[in-house]
Amino acid sequence: MPFEGTTAIVTGGAMGLGLAIAEALAARGTKVAIFDIQSEEIDHQVDRLRADGAKVAGYVVDVSDRAQVEAAVARVRADLGPVLMLVNNAGIEQFGRFSEITDEQWDRVMAVNLRGPFVCTQVVLPDMLEAKWGRIVNISSSSAQGGQSWMAAYVSSKSGVIGLTKSLALELGPKGITVNTIPPGMVVTPMLEKAIAEGRFTASLEHFASITPVRRAGRPEDIANAAIFLCQDESSYITGQIIGVNGGRRT
Repeated sequence: MPFEGTTAIVTGGAMGLGLAIAEALAARGTKVAIFDIQSEEIDHQVDRLRADGAKVAGYVVDVSDRAQVEAAVARVRADLGPVLMLVNNAGIEQFGRFSEITDEQWDRVMAVNLRGPFVCTQVVLPDMLEAKWGRIVNISSSSAQGGQSWMAAYVSSKSGVIGLTKSLALELGPKGITVNTIPPGMVVTPMLEKAIAEGRFTASLEHFASITPVRRAGRPEDIANAAIFLCQDESSYITGQIIGVNGGRRT
C-alpha cells in the first residue's frame, strides 16, 4: 500500500508533533485529515499545506466524544476516501501534586489521552478490516516508561496507550493491521515551551540536552520520521512495539 493516494487521520494535527506528522505524510502524497479542537489553527495549517500542493482537510473534533469522531470520520470518507492510516497523537497535559488532582482533571486527561485513541481506532477500524491493511501509530510518552512526579494522571494515561497498543497488535495483526507506539522523549513543542515558561522544570532545556546521549533536544520531525517508518508497507513485520525516540535517554 503506497503512501500516495492513501488516506490518513492525524489527531491533534494542527500543531506540534501532530503537525509534523501530517506534513510528512502529505509530502509523500498521502491524503491527510487533521483532527483538532483549535479551529483557527486548523484553517491556517490546512491553507498553508494546500498552497504547497498537499491534499489536506481539517475537521474540528474532540477525540473523546464518540459522536464527534463518528461524524468527522464519515466526512473524511466522503471527502478523502477510506481511512487506512491513523496516528493517535491528540493529548493534553497535566501538572500538579497527586493529592490535589480532582476527579474532573483525572477524567478529562483520561478522556482525551486514552479514550481518544480507543474511540478513533474503533471508528476507523472497519475501513482497515475491509482493506486487510492498516497502520495505527499511537503517540505515548517516555514518561510512561520511567514515571514522572507531578504528572500522575498524564503518565497513567500514556501508560494505558502503551497497553492498548500491545493488545491491539495481537488482535489485529492477523488482519493485516499493525499497531505501534512512539513514546517521545524531550521534544521541543508548544506544550514543552509552555511548561518551561511556567517554571515546571528545575533545569533548563539546555541542561536536559546536555545529559541526553545525542546531546540535543528532540525535534517534531524526529517523531514524524519514526511515524513514517512505521506506516510504510515495508514495516509490516513490526507491530506491538514501543519505538522510543528519545535521544538515548530511556532505552
